[in-house]
Amino acid sequence: MTPRNRKRFGLVLLVALFLAPLCAAIVLNAIGWRPEGTRNYGELVEPPRPLANARFVFADGKALQWEDADWSWTMFALTGPGCADACLARIDELRRARLSLNQNADRVRVVVLDDALPADRLAALAPVVAARDADGVLDALRPGAGEVAVAIADPHGFLAMRYAAGYDASRLRKDLVRLVKR
Repeated sequence: MTPRNRKRFGLVLLVALFLAPLCAAIVLNAIGWRPEGTRNYGELVEPPRPLANARFVFADGKALQWEDADWSWTMFALTGPGCADACLARIDELRRARLSLNQNADRVRVVVLDDALPADRLAALAPVVAARDADGVLDALRPGAGEVAVAIADPHGFLAMRYAAGYDASRLRKDLVRLVKR
């Protein structure tokens, strides 16, 4: 083999080395293969549902704004009917998970979708705020009586993850850490 052909062969081999993983990924995606294990604890919403046009109204009448300077993730606490002290304890876990993010805590807002909770008890959990789902877009995710489920929307207003009632708050916090990393 001449030196010129050897250089060409080296170049072709180098290009093939970089293109092989790309071709393998395209083929595996085309046949529908997905990895079995994922690192997230919550259930990914596939495909992500748009919530930007849904109306979430706070007690003062203002609507939830999706676009903000901090690119905030929104964690919705969905309470079941007859929510009492147990639900407030679960909402407090969400507040503490948010606060444990330290400098990134301002990138997550906690919104409780239940206007029947006592305002004074909820005020003690600040910065958690209460709102109502005016369009009922998240009603299908609501849990049974006395339980709390969680839904997380990305900064652009797409429902990205959900956690069923009985979720593990420490695992939810680990997912939050991965979501808000800069």
